[in-house]
This record gives sequence, structure tokens and C-alpha cells, in this order.
Amino acid sequence: MTNTYAHQSLPSRPSSSFHQDQQQQRVVSHASQQDFYPQSQSPPQRTAGRGSLHIQEESRYEPTDDLYQYNPDNNDDFYHGNGAYTPQRSLPDSRPPTPPGPILDHSHLKPGKEAALLSHERTLELYRANAKKTQDPELQFEFAVFLVDAAKHWPIPAPEPSGVNVLDIEKAQDKREDLYREATSLLRKLADRGHMPSQYFLADCYANGIGTTKGKQDFDRAFPLFVLAAKHGHPDAAYRAGTCCENGWGCRRETAKALQFFRKAGAALHPGAQYRLGIAELNGELGLSKRPREGVKWLKRSAEHATAEFPHAIHELALLHENGFENTVFVDHEYAAELLAQASELGYAPSAYRLGECYEYGKMGCPQDAALSIHYYNIAAQQNHRDACFALTAWYLVGSPGVLPQSDTEAFLWAKRAAEAELVKAMYAVGYFLEVGIGTSPDMKEAISWYKRAAEKGDKRAAQRLKANSNTPIIQPGGPGSVLRRGPDGEGSDGKGGRDKDCVIM
Repeated sequence: MTNTYAHQSLPSRPSSSFHQDQQQQRVVSHASQQDFYPQSQSPPQRTAGRGSLHIQEESRYEPTDDLYQYNPDNNDDFYHGNGAYTPQRSLPDSRPPTPPGPILDHSHLKPGKEAALLSHERTLELYRANAKKTQDPELQFEFAVFLVDAAKHWPIPAPEPSGVNVLDIEKAQDKREDLYREATSLLRKLADRGHMPSQYFLADCYANGIGTTKGKQDFDRAFPLFVLAAKHGHPDAAYRAGTCCENGWGCRRETAKALQFFRKAGAALHPGAQYRLGIAELNGELGLSKRPREGVKWLKRSAEHATAEFPHAIHELALLHENGFENTVFVDHEYAAELLAQASELGYAPSAYRLGECYEYGKMGCPQDAALSIHYYNIAAQQNHRDACFALTAWYLVGSPGVLPQSDTEAFLWAKRAAEAELVKAMYAVGYFLEVGIGTSPDMKEAISWYKRAAEKGDKRAAQRLKANSNTPIIQPGGPGSVLRRGPDGEGSDGKGGRDKDCVIM
């Protein structure tokens, strides 16, 4: 087997940035939501008891200790810090008694209409007021990050069919843009003052279309800031600057410069940069000659520092140990499966899908285990890995006793999800399900549309079906040319409810 390791397209965003795609990317904030709320003031201290006698007593009675302990059993008694009890002396007073004041008002914590959190706008006002009182760049930076996060999650009303809320939608969108502008303006001031986190975060905003014209990516402004933050020692900024130089984003394409930035970030233990250097050494990229041993070393370093955002080196090492590589990496299926499990724990969809295959078919020394196979397929499918989605389609078609109930409806939904992700065989399967009525109501018109999409992508079965008379119903399930062959009650041909060996849906 020829081992050619092409450079995978790594996410160009660090874990500290804000993703626009909630599915793909994993959002990691710089501070938790609780940190952005201003500290509440201390409750008012009680200065008077039940009447004016307490006030007058304060002027006449001088305790030997400043610490008092409140006795809930007798509100008229005071205790010294040393525990000695002194009864209160009643003195005449010509003034009218003052109304009692609450020791601590808990009315705002009562359930019902009185219980309420601060609104988003009120929180912003309080935070903005506190941020203006300080010249601490760290606090101002946290406020800018909070503004970006608040804008990202600012509620936009759903459009109504009648269009009566168009103005409300526009106001909400304008408010979001105002927050973005306020955040980027503050970040620019901090960046000009040499604040490294602000330089990087502002560059990341520009690179992702935050605070830019029409939300378009602006690498012309992002790249210089990446370089500036990299010079101040920011590992993520060095990696992003190297990516820009490699691809020509906001600058000329210069592999030599990209290599310098990657090495700078790699020396700072950035797993993404270490992975890129490893692939470059394996394939002889970025002006380097092929040096497999050096490439494997870089991959191992990246795997040691792998994160949920950069688990790629673990997966690559697993593939190397699965097949071996140029007398540098020996075949070790057990270790390869362990590496795939590590990457799956970090949420890496390709590793989870591969491990699902291993447990389904008993590959790489893994036992055939329906529960584990479905588990790992599900990890990948939740991230829209199209092959994993389609693998779940096959599992739901036949089911697994005690693990997964047979469900044509779920099979159709997962097949459609894979088809919408442009998986050709899933397009044909969706057309078949719609024509025959598996997991959905029969719809010949919709079925033909899916057949056409599959045929345009080169699926021969879909092309043959389109040539046939569309008024002629397709061969019933189980016959020649069918998508699946199932026994009675949804069982597989072996009668055990497991994956059917004759299932040709895959």
C-alpha cells in the first residue's frame, strides 16, 4: 500500500476564538459568563434595633469589644465577642420610635414574579460602567470578549409569515452590529497599546468576519496583527501567521516564512504547528526534503500535546501503525486502535468512524461489538460525518437486540442527513426509501429528484432507475437489485437481528 500523507486542512481557528458554525467548531470562551457580572454591593448593615432605645443605647453604652454577635432568640440582647452577656438598660426617650429596618432583605429571592435575573442589556450596562472605571487592559480585554460573545448570542426574532416583525429583526441585527463595532474599537485601542491578547483576538475577529464590512473575512487586516502577536510570543498567532503565509491569505504565499512561523509555534508546543511540521517532513513539503523519522517525531510531539481542536496527529499516528511506514513505523494494530480511541475521546470524527468500523467488522484486533460500533459511529455522526451517518442508517435498518431497536424511520432520517452532506450512495438510498416507502411516506416525485442528484454524481444504480419507467414500481424489498434484504419482522437474514451480510445499501 502506498503511504502518501496529504496535509489535512486544519481548522484555522484556535480554541480561544468564537466559531460561527456551532456544529463544527467547539466554542471556548476566555471567561465564564459568571465572571462578567459585576459584584453586588454588600447588604446594608443594621444600625438600629426595634426602636429608638437601641440608638440611644449606642451613645451611652460602650462595650469592651467591637465584635458583636446577634442572638436570634432575643433581638434586644447583645453579646460581646468574649461571650459575656450584658442586659440592655431601658432609658426614657421622648422621641417617637423609628420603624424597624430589615436585617437582610431576601424578597428578591422569593419564587414567583419577584424572582428575576438581570436582563442582557442591564448586564451590559453594568459591565460597561465598570469597564470604563478602570485602565487595566486585562479587564478591558475581558469586556471586549464579553461584547463579542453577547453579540454572537444576541436574540434575533424569527421572521413571521406576515412580516409584521421586520422592524424588530432589523433593530436586533443593528444592535448586534453595534456590539461588534464597540468590541473591535476597544480591541484596536488595546492592540495599539501593545496588549498581546487583544492583538490576537482582534486578528481572529477579522479572520472570521466579525466587525468587518458585510461580515466578510478580512485577512488584510488580520495578518499584520497575527504577526505582531507572534512577535510578542503568542503561539496561536504564530501558527495562524504561518497558515496565512502558506495559503497566501492577506500576504504573498511564502513557504519559507510559513516554515519559520510554524517552527516558532512548534517550539512553543503548539499541537497544530507540530502536526503541520510532521506532515511536511513526511511528504517533503514547505521546501523540506522527505525525512520520515523527523516527521514521526513531530507527530509524536503533537500527539503528546493534542487538544480537542488539534487531535490530528493522534489519528495520523494510528494510520501509520495500522499499515507501517518505510521501516520507520512498525505495524501494531492494538496500539493503532488505542490511538483511535484517544482521538475519539477528543471528539475527532474520522477516528471515531474508523473505530466504529473496527468494532463492526472485527478489524485491527477489535472484537465484533455492536454496542461499541454504534457508540463510535454516533460520536462521528453527531458531527455530521456523512459516512458515519450512513453507517447508522444500516444499523437502524436491521437493529441489534438489546442494543439498538430496529427503526425504518431513524434509518431514513440518518440516510437523508448523509445525502444532504453530498454522500452519493446515501442519495440513492434516500430515493429508494422515498419510492418504496421505507421510514417515510412514498413520494415518487421526491424520489426521482434524489435519483437525479445521485446520477449526476456518477451513481450507476440511480441512472438505471431513471431510465426505467417511473410509473413501474421498484422491485419490492428483498428482491434482486433491492437496497436491503431483510428477514421477517425487520431481522437480518441470519435471524439474529444483526447487520445483514447481504445488505447492499452500503
